[in-house]
Amino acid sequence: MYVYKKILVAIDCSEVDEIILNHVSSLALKLGATLHLLHVVHSHTLDQDRYLREHALTILEDFRNKLQADGIEAHVLIRSGEPETEILNEIDEHAYDLFAMATHGHRLPGRIMFGSVSRTLREKITIPLLLIKPDK
Repeated sequence: MYVYKKILVAIDCSEVDEIILNHVSSLALKLGATLHLLHVVHSHTLDQDRYLREHALTILEDFRNKLQADGIEAHVLIRSGEPETEILNEIDEHAYDLFAMATHGHRLPGRIMFGSVSRTLREKITIPLLLIKPDK
């Protein structure tokens, strides 16, 4: 059986974050794994980047503190750029065992217009991928 010790978790600062964290925190506790909470800032201006980074850092630090209070080692990571590219870069640059993220269940027009991070990652990722579909 493969044991996951270093889990990368995508956090998009939305309501689905709690859902994915509930799943991976249980997994991390059972396996003694470390969680690495990653948010990718996708901005068009320096001011927007600064604001989104500060907002994300507040959310990620809150999650990290809660996880650590539950006995789970957690780290905060923030990158800037296209989400798919930055997630793949983070995976390539570090030795993660598993990548976990929530899917948003975009409908067809949204998928055509904006693409799908999870679809791109399913095609290009080099490590196991855990996709959690949140209930509506």
